[in-house]
Amino acid sequence: MRKWAVAAVVFFIAFTGVAIGYYFNPAGVPPVTAYTEGKEIKFIHTEASDPKVAELLTEMMGSPVLIVPQLANSPEAVTANVYVFKNGIRGEGPFGFQPDVFDNPPGKEGYSPLRRLNLVTWKSEQPARELRSAVELRAAADKGELTIQRTGVVVNMPLLTWPGGRR
Repeated sequence: MRKWAVAAVVFFIAFTGVAIGYYFNPAGVPPVTAYTEGKEIKFIHTEASDPKVAELLTEMMGSPVLIVPQLANSPEAVTANVYVFKNGIRGEGPFGFQPDVFDNPPGKEGYSPLRRLNLVTWKSEQPARELRSAVELRAAADKGELTIQRTGVVVNMPLLTWPGGRR
């Protein structure tokens, strides 16, 4: 009898874990951690305008990121920004550095899941620190601590969680 009880508990835990996982991510696309407005968020990559970016994100997440070249033609008014670090503090970003930083989360003027990819490079890794908001990032750029390069690449990056909300 005890074996059946243990088996039932294990089955219940496994089923509940799968159900909870499906509830939080029904498509099975792995979520990524990033920052906006000083808070941790979760998002997914679904499409990218550039084949090399799509390949990098596909390899990073183990889930296909589709190539949609037309995304690069999106007007500025329908896109927001994402900042990706090329050096600095080690972390889980696409290049092995800190998580990405998003501006304009849902509920803020300028929100869009379509994100213009901006590459961030610290001029010297000595003052490098983890930045958690676009405001902090722009302040560091204004001080000359880092550079921001617009790439012309647009990635569809819908947020799953954000300050004060979730899907």
